[in-house]
Amino acid sequence: MNTGAAVLALERVAVTLGERPVLREVSFRLETEQFCALIGTNGSGKTTLLRAILGFIRVQSGRVDRAAGAVGYVPQKITLDPGLPLRACDVVALGLDGARFGTRLPSKARAARVQEMLRAVGAEEFAEQRVGALSGGQQQRVLLAHALVRRPKLLLLDEPLANLDVGSTAEIVALLRRLSHEFGAAVLLSAHDMNPLLPAVDRIVYLANGCAVSGKADEVVRTEVLSRLYGYHVDVLRVHGRVVVVAGARDESQDALERDPVHTITVP
Repeated sequence: MNTGAAVLALERVAVTLGERPVLREVSFRLETEQFCALIGTNGSGKTTLLRAILGFIRVQSGRVDRAAGAVGYVPQKITLDPGLPLRACDVVALGLDGARFGTRLPSKARAARVQEMLRAVGAEEFAEQRVGALSGGQQQRVLLAHALVRRPKLLLLDEPLANLDVGSTAEIVALLRRLSHEFGAAVLLSAHDMNPLLPAVDRIVYLANGCAVSGKADEVVRTEVLSRLYGYHVDVLRVHGRVVVVAGARDESQDALERDPVHTITVP
């Protein structure tokens, strides 16, 4: 890469699925140990963007540059059958050799790495339990360990906070903040509800209308910035210490204005 300390750099990326343009012009960069939130409502293209970064989807135009090395990935909506005969430690081990053919013989180094990752995410106590029987927050820790076991410099997570309770959400956010420093990894996490995230992240990438704007929260989450991004007027309001993004009607000449909340987020 020729972008200095960047682990990930996107330049004017466009993606079309079928005949529908999903991403039109997305540019941002992510540096070592940065914890970055990818913000967008459902259907805004967050998953498409992550899959384009991974190379699963072809980019029609623009560039995606990644630093050399492994990339950790936690996909969206993994459903684990309670009867699945895999322990938490087995799932983490698959991150080391799951792509290889044949059976891997146990080794001290391999077992030590698995235990190290389980310990790093606070999952040692349920390492021997069936992963399908764990709670949502516990499963998320195991999946994080799986994604981190090859020590990637870039960690991508697609809606990892969905369906978690408030306590588990806070724990996972704090864990990711710590791991980004401990492992020297850049973290890009997609979400539509940013309330639990923004106090912890270094930067955000806000995705809407096929385009993106990136920067610190107080640089991006502003009426004039988001109005330009959406292509119509939105209001950024402060309500009881929170920030609420509210979209007005696209045609303000109409007698009645829609006042639908885009989503609410908290800024530091």
